Amino acid sequence: MPLASRTTACFSSTAGSMMMPSSDPNDLEGSTRLIEDLTANARQVQQQVLNEILTRNEGTEYLHGYLRGHRGRDLFKKKVPVVEYDQVKPYIDRLANGEPSQIISAQPISELLTSSGTSGGQPKMMPSTDEELDRKTFLYNLLIPVMNQYVDGLDQGKGMYLLFIKPEISTPAGLTARPVLTSYYKSRHFRSRPFNRFNVYTSPDEAILCPDSKQSMFCQLLCGLAQRDEVLRVGAVFASAFLRAIKFLEDHWPELCSNIRTGTVSDWITDASCRDAVGRILREPNAELADVIESECRREPWEAIVRRLWPRTKYVDVIVTGSMAQYIPLLEFYSGGLPLVSTMYASSECYFGINLRPLDLPSDVSYTLLPNMAYFEFIEADKTDGGEAGSVECNYTGDLIKVVDLVDVEVGRYYELVVTTFTGLYRYRVGDILKVTGFHNAAPQFRFVHRRNVVLSVDTDKTNEEDLLKAVTQAKLLLEPLGCLLTEYTSYADTSSIPGHYVLFWELKTKASSDPFDVDSAVMEDCCSTIESCLDSVYRRCRSRDRSIGPLEIRVVRRGAFDALMDYCVSLGSSVNQYKTPRCIKSREAIQLLEEKVVGKFFSRKLPFWEPYTMMEAKAG
Repeated sequence: MPLASRTTACFSSTAGSMMMPSSDPNDLEGSTRLIEDLTANARQVQQQVLNEILTRNEGTEYLHGYLRGHRGRDLFKKKVPVVEYDQVKPYIDRLANGEPSQIISAQPISELLTSSGTSGGQPKMMPSTDEELDRKTFLYNLLIPVMNQYVDGLDQGKGMYLLFIKPEISTPAGLTARPVLTSYYKSRHFRSRPFNRFNVYTSPDEAILCPDSKQSMFCQLLCGLAQRDEVLRVGAVFASAFLRAIKFLEDHWPELCSNIRTGTVSDWITDASCRDAVGRILREPNAELADVIESECRREPWEAIVRRLWPRTKYVDVIVTGSMAQYIPLLEFYSGGLPLVSTMYASSECYFGINLRPLDLPSDVSYTLLPNMAYFEFIEADKTDGGEAGSVECNYTGDLIKVVDLVDVEVGRYYELVVTTFTGLYRYRVGDILKVTGFHNAAPQFRFVHRRNVVLSVDTDKTNEEDLLKAVTQAKLLLEPLGCLLTEYTSYADTSSIPGHYVLFWELKTKASSDPFDVDSAVMEDCCSTIESCLDSVYRRCRSRDRSIGPLEIRVVRRGAFDALMDYCVSLGSSVNQYKTPRCIKSREAIQLLEEKVVGKFFSRKLPFWEPYTMMEAKAG
C-alpha cells in the first residue's frame, strides 16, 4: 500500500475516534511505521485535521460567528482571528457557569484544565473532552517504542517515575477544573491502562493518586528503594520535581531505611489505600537492603547518588528544556552523568509532539510535532539582541500578523506556536517561542526557546515582567517612610539549591545615609513578603502548598552596581542609547557582577496566602 493511502487508512472515521490512529506500545515496529507515515504525510494529515475540526464544530457559536456555516482552510484563515486567552476567557467563564458546550465545541466539554499560565492572577483554564484523553494516550504510547530504538532491555525491569496529583475545584456548573496531569492520572486511560512490559512503574497507582503530596513522595521513594534492583530508569515530569525528590530523600533516608529494615510503613502514612499498596510491595523485613541504602546515603557528597542507589538505571526521564534547563548542572551532579532525556512536548492546551532522538544532549533536543494532534500554525518571530542576552519577539502589529502552516516553516527561523484543537480552541496563541532545527520527513522539528513574556520560573510558575513590576511597585511603598527609594532592580531564578527561589537585586538611595545597607531588616523582609503576596496564584501555590519554591530573597547592592551592569551589557554589543535595565538576568557573568556588590540579603519570613481558585470571577461574569 502506498504511504499516503496507508496513512489515510490509519485514521478512523467513527464518531468516538476521529483522526486517531490506533497505536499499540508493545508493537515497536508498528509504532515506528506509524510515526513515519504521519510525518511523511504531514501536509495531508494537517488538512484532514482542520477539515474534521471545522466539519464537527461549524455550528458552534464561536465558529458560526466568523464563518456563517462555510468551511475551508482559506476562509478559516481569513475570517477567524488569531487570539490570546483574554479573548477566549469569556467563553470559558460561560462554560463554567453552565452554558452548553456548543458555544465552542460540538462535543461535550467534560472538564477544564488549569494551566501554569495565568490571567488576572488566576490559572488559565482550557476546555477538554473525553476524546482528548484518547489523543493523549496515543502520544504516550509512542514514547517507549521511540526509546527502544536507542536503549535496549527496557522490558527487563521497571521505571521509578515520581508522579503526583494536585488540587482540583468544581465550577459553579459542576465542571471539574484541574491540572492536565492530574486529569490524566485520574482517568481510566491511566488507572485501567493495559499491561505494557516496557513501561512498568515501581510506584503503585494508590501512591501516585494520594492527595497528600508528602505521603505520596515518601511512599513512591520507599517503593523505588525497595525495588532498587529492578529499576532501569528514573524520572518525573519536570526536572524541578525530580530534584525535589532527591532533596526529600536527603531529609528522610533514615526513616525510609527503617521502613525497609522492619518491613513496615511509618505510622504517619495515614492514607489507607496508599499504605496497603506500599505494604504489599515491602512484604517483609529486609535488613540487608536497608544496610546497602544506608551506606550509600551516608557517603558525602551525594554526587552520582542516583547511579549508586539504582545501579541498573540507564537514563533520567525529565523535561530539561525551556526554563527547566537551569537544573541541568544539579541533575548531572546527582545522576553521575546518566543521559537526561526529554521525551515529549505538551501543554494544557494540547499535546504537541515527541523527541525522536531522545539521547541527544539537552541543548540539542528538538521535538517533532505530530500532525494529527491539532492544527498547527506559526507566527513568525525575530531574534533581537537586547540587554545581556538575546530575545525573540513576534512580528505582531495590530491586524498585521504573518502566520504560516506547519509544513511551511523554515529551518533556522523562530516562531510562536498557534493551535486549533479538537476541544474548542481556534487559532489560539500558546505563547511558546520555538526555533526550527530541521525536518523529520515532512514534519518540522523545533527547539523550545522560551515562553513569551516570562522572566522568572522555578517550577510550574511563570512570572512575567509586568507582574514582577506590579509586585515590586507595591513593595517599594514600604521604603518611603524610611526616606529610602528604589532606583533600580533586576532578578534571576536561583536554582543552585533545592527548592529554587526568586532573587531580586535592589539598588537603593537613602536620604539619611549613603550606605544602602543602613535600612531596617524587618522592613526589607516585609518587602520580600509583599512581593510574594502580589505574585500570581500559581507562584503562591508552589510556594505555600507544594513548597516547590523557596522564600523570595532581596539582595541590596552598592550604589553604582547597575551602572556596572550597563557597562557589561554594552561591552557585549548593546546600544548605549537603547539600553534598558533587564528585569531578569541569566548569564553567570552578569549575576556574578552584581553578586560582588551585594551588601545585604533579606528573605521573606511568611508564606503567601493561597487557596484554590473558587471561580468567583466566573460567577461574577
